[in-house]
Amino acid sequence: MIYIKKITNEKQISERLEYPYNIPAIRNLNEFEFNNNVTFIIGENGTGKSTLIEAIAIRAGFNPEGGSLFLNYQTQNTHSTLYRDIKLTRGTIRNKDGYFLRAESFYNIATEIDRITDGFKLLKNYGGALHKRSHGEGFLGVVLNRLSGNGLYIFDEPESGLSLSSIFKLIVKIKELEKNNSQFIIATHSPILLAYPGAEIYKITNYGLELTNYENTEQFCFTKYFILNYNKIINELLR
Repeated sequence: MIYIKKITNEKQISERLEYPYNIPAIRNLNEFEFNNNVTFIIGENGTGKSTLIEAIAIRAGFNPEGGSLFLNYQTQNTHSTLYRDIKLTRGTIRNKDGYFLRAESFYNIATEIDRITDGFKLLKNYGGALHKRSHGEGFLGVVLNRLSGNGLYIFDEPESGLSLSSIFKLIVKIKELEKNNSQFIIATHSPILLAYPGAEIYKITNYGLELTNYENTEQFCFTKYFILNYNKIINELLR
C-alpha cells in the first residue's frame, strides 16, 4: 500500500538560495514518485537524506522530533523549513497508523513517551518504559510493539544502536507490516537492511535521487571489500 505517492517542491528554483538549498540534492530535487511499499534513501553524511526524510515526515503530520501523529512535544527547534516548500500527493486510501522514528532524537521521544504513559496501560504499546532499556532495546521495542499496520512509517537511520540480530528482527517486522498494508520510507546506511527483498533503493546525488540496485550500492561494495580484505585495509589505515 502506497499512501504517499509523490513529493513535489513548489518553490521556484531561482528562490532556492538559503539552507537547506545549499545542499545540491535538495536544491535540484523538484519531484519524486514512490512506486514501492518500501523505499530506501542512501547517501553520504551531509548529502541531505535526513533533511528530506524530516521534511516529508513533517508535511505528513508528524512531530519534527519523531513519534506518532498524536505525539505533540518540542525540546529544540532544529528542523529545516523544507517542509513548507514541498507538497505531498497522497493515494485515495489514508493510513490508519503512522510513526516517524529517527535515531537522532530518539532520547527525546523516549522521555516524552515515558512521561505521558507512566502508570498507564498505554505503556504496553512500547514494551515497557523506554528509558529502562538500552537505546537499541527501546528503539526496537517501539517498532515491535507500537507499530500495528495499515500505516505510514518513516525511519531515519533505524539501524543506529541495533545489534546484528536486532536488525534481522527489524527486517522481519518490516515484512510483517508491509503485508499488512503499510508503506515505509527509510534513510539508512545499513548494508544488511538494504538487502530487504523487493525494495527500491535511491541514492542521493547532486541532481536529486537516482534509482540503484543493492549490489551497486556503496554499502554493499565497501562492506564486501572490507570483509574480504580486512587485514590489508586495517593495516593500511593504521600504519
